[in-house]
Amino acid sequence: MKREFSAGGLVRKGDLWLIRRPTPNPEYRGNLGWSWPKGWIDPGENLEQAAIREVREEGGVEAKVVKKLPALKVFFKHDGELVMKFITYFVMEYVGDVPEGFGEETAEVKWVTREEALQLLVHKNERELLKSV
Repeated sequence: MKREFSAGGLVRKGDLWLIRRPTPNPEYRGNLGWSWPKGWIDPGENLEQAAIREVREEGGVEAKVVKKLPALKVFFKHDGELVMKFITYFVMEYVGDVPEGFGEETAEVKWVTREEALQLLVHKNERELLKSV
């Protein structure tokens, strides 16, 4: 079984939360619905650094870490191989927008209330994370 590790952020700006929808592309393995910004950990990065980078790249914002949340463990198949993926999220506070905006992996971002996020987030485990904050 292959193992993967990702990190991301639940970014808060006052009473609003940042969610993103990925850009469709043939290499993307995930769901195209609304989710938290997240991604793989680059060589030399720790979880927190990766989460901050992913929030900048996929969310178009700078954010600072407030606290670490329990890691999610998900299973899926890719090219016939079972993958166990650990995703570590952090609660983050919005600091500011990045001048270049979000990257090409993201089709759209939006700030939503907790209630809206609970309706829009496609993955149950991501909704549960928000409920725990």
